[in-house]
Order: sequence, then structure tokens, then C-alpha cells
Amino acid sequence: MVASLQSRLYRPLVAFDFDGTLTCRDSFVAFLAWRFTPARYGIGMLRLAPAAVAFLFHRDRGRLKAALVREFLTGESRQDLARRAERFAASHARRLLRPDAIRSWKMWQNQNARLVIVTASPEIVVAPFARGLGAEALIGTRLVYTASDLASGELDGPNCRGPEKVARLREVFGDEISLDAAYGDSDGDTAMLALAEEAGMKVFGERP
Repeated sequence: MVASLQSRLYRPLVAFDFDGTLTCRDSFVAFLAWRFTPARYGIGMLRLAPAAVAFLFHRDRGRLKAALVREFLTGESRQDLARRAERFAASHARRLLRPDAIRSWKMWQNQNARLVIVTASPEIVVAPFARGLGAEALIGTRLVYTASDLASGELDGPNCRGPEKVARLREVFGDEISLDAAYGDSDGDTAMLALAEEAGMKVFGERP
């Protein structure tokens, strides 16, 4: 009787990467291209050329992400970023989200799973997508804000990629966390997928 009740109350824990898994391309870069004029975006990308060249040698995506944040988001208010992220998600969700990934998400949703998005993109950009999908939690790269609630241009902690995804999952769900399923598309997801009973690497490929 007790075992049967526990079985009915059990809720699977399932983690999805966002960029390249739930989406067909990088959502943060797409947000920046949408947020700024073509001229400002182009100039910003030109200024980032040295950081892109340096990345070829150090291969540290966190440093590259930090350079991107410094170039484009320094001085942006948290409220304005959140508002713009809402507008971006409303206008771009259909263009970004993979239909087959969404079908898998909804399948788990129908099984009353606890669905978590774990992403290297800034949480503030992905948050409206997570709310729209009904995610139970969002774990992503965090930004530092000043006392005036302006983005300082720095990351709050490491880029949420690789082992950091596991560390952040343990921070939220405890050290003994295990996932019923996890889905990703790159080597930045392998540590997270190692926690899962069902590990899906590059299993979604449909384009919107």
C-alpha cells in the first residue's frame, strides 16, 4: 500500500539543455542581434574579434561569454533586460524552439515530471522561455548587478557549462541528485548527462 502510494507520488526529474537542444541556435546571440541595431551589433562583434581569436587558444567559453556580456550588457538595467527578454521570447519562440524537443518536453510534462532547463545562456534571457514552457526550475549563467540594479558586465560565478551544470544542479536539488533523463547537444552537457538514467545527446534535430 505504502509502496504503491510512493510510486504514484514519485515525480521524475528531467533536465534539458537550452541552446542547441530545445532551440535550433544560440539564444543569447540571437537576443543580442535582436536587441541592438545592426550597426551597434556589428561594431560590438568587431570589438570582440581579439577575444574570439584568443578563444582559439585558451578554449575557455566562460571568458568568451564574459567578453560578450561586457561588450553588450554593461550598464543595462535588470528591469529593462527582463522586459526586453519577455518581448524577445514572445516574438522568437516559434523561430527558435525545436518541435521534436518540445514534443519530448510535453511527454515528460504529461508524466508530471519536474522539468529543469540548465543552460550556459544568461538566466535573465532564458527566463521567459522557461516560464512559457512551464519549467519547474531554470539554472543558467548569472550576471552581476550594481547597487543601482545595472548589469556590471561581469558574470556572477562560472559560466554554467560542463561540471558547473552538475554543481548548480546539486546546489538546487542536493548532493545525491540523480536525473531520470537529461538532454544536451555538446561536450558542455556530458557531465550533466552522466547523472541521468536516460541520456540523450543530440537526439533532437527538427527545425522550427
